[in-house]
Amino acid sequence: MSVILIMLPIAFLLAGGAVLAFIRAARSGQFDDLDTPSVRMLHDDGAEER
Repeated sequence: MSVILIMLPIAFLLAGGAVLAFIRAARSGQFDDLDTPSVRMLHDDGAEER
């Protein structure tokens, strides 16, 4: 029973930290454009010809 009294607050703190980190990343624009970076290398801009 004493283990639950220790682990439950720790679990809530970790979950709260994860939620706060997600909210901070979402507000800073981290998740605005998820498609462009993965296909950017497929577009030929002629950089290798220089």
